[in-house]
Amino acid sequence: MRRSGLACEDCGEVVWLSQGGVNVRWLRDREHIVQEVAEHSTSGLETWMQQGLAFLGDHRGHSIVVVSEP
Repeated sequence: MRRSGLACEDCGEVVWLSQGGVNVRWLRDREHIVQEVAEHSTSGLETWMQQGLAFLGDHRGHSIVVVSEP
């Protein structure tokens, strides 16, 4: 199974998420929407979304790319 994640091109840190590249790319491209949903959700977000948002928040302003490996 191919795994996908987010990588910060500025500092080299990578987070692997339990989703395919399409979903990881969707999260990166729509971070503002997911943040808004998280603020109004009482049941919480999927774990992979929480991990992705934390990574994106920690690397705000950096160049973030979606990575995959077999």
